[in-house]
Amino acid sequence: MQFSTSERTVLFIDGANLYSASRNLGFDVDYRNLLTFFRSRTNVLRAYYYSAVLETEEYSPLKPLTDWLAYNGYALVTKPAKEYTDASGRRRVKGNMDIELAVDMLELAPKIDHAVLFSGDADFRRVVEAVQRLGVRVSVISSIRTSPPMIADELRRQADQFLELADIGAEFTRRQMEPRPARPARLPPSEPLIDPADEI
Repeated sequence: MQFSTSERTVLFIDGANLYSASRNLGFDVDYRNLLTFFRSRTNVLRAYYYSAVLETEEYSPLKPLTDWLAYNGYALVTKPAKEYTDASGRRRVKGNMDIELAVDMLELAPKIDHAVLFSGDADFRRVVEAVQRLGVRVSVISSIRTSPPMIADELRRQADQFLELADIGAEFTRRQMEPRPARPARLPPSEPLIDPADEI
C-alpha cells in the first residue's frame, strides 16, 4: 500500500457501493476509524461521502448515518432518490451519484496529488483516466473477493493502485458478521437504503 504523508489526498466514497462490498465481505464500516486510518498515512484534505437519499414523510434509516458523517469530518454529497415500480411490480429505488462524484474529482484534480476512490463501478474508469492526465495518482478500493467481484476489471487496470477491501477492512471494521446473502430483504437501519444493483 503506497501512501505518503506529503501527498494532498481526497477520499471519494461511493456510499452504496462501499456498503454492498463491505456487507458481502461480512463486515460493517466504522467511518470514524476509516478516517483515522487514512489520516495516519496521508494528508487527507477532505473525505466526500456520496449517497442518494429517499425523501419520504417517513423516517429514513439513512438519516442517523448521514447526520453523523456531516458532523464528524465528512463532506456529505446527497440528492433525492427516486422511487418507482418495475415491470414485475416490485418497488425499486433509483439514485446514482456517479456524475456528482466525477465532477468533484475533476474540479479538485488541480489542487490534489492523490485521489482515493471507494467504488468498483466501471463508469468511473474515464474520470480516473482524466484526473491521471492532470497528474493525480488514483487509488481504487473495492473487492475481487466478493461473489461476484465488486470491482470492474477495467477500473482496476486503470487505477495506479488497487487496494483489496478485504485486506484493509480490519483497520476500520465496526463488527464482524456473517457475509450477507446475495440480496437482503431489508437493510439494517444505519446503512444506505439504495443497493447499487437497483441503480439505473
